[in-house]
Amino acid sequence: MSIEFFGVGGLGQIGAMKKAEKSQAGKKPGESQGKDQVQFSSVLQDVQKAQASGGTMQTQRNERVQELKAQIADGSYQPDLNKVASSLMQFLLEDKQS
Repeated sequence: MSIEFFGVGGLGQIGAMKKAEKSQAGKKPGESQGKDQVQFSSVLQDVQKAQASGGTMQTQRNERVQELKAQIADGSYQPDLNKVASSLMQFLLEDKQS
């Protein structure tokens, strides 16, 4: 007859767990033990790279905005009217489809 308590079945498993504990506990404090290692997934590494490059992109964007503000302030800003008209038409067409 075998009895299972909390997912541990029989005396064999309990004895095996005690043996493993003894082998770990039997090591002397001076003996070298394996080092803990942490490995991150490639997705997390890609996210970190994107965040790092996003900071440089943000500074470039801020610089461009400041340039445009200065051009508007001194009256030298000359927008490409064809691009403005094209963007406006695209915006209006998308708005009608919604």
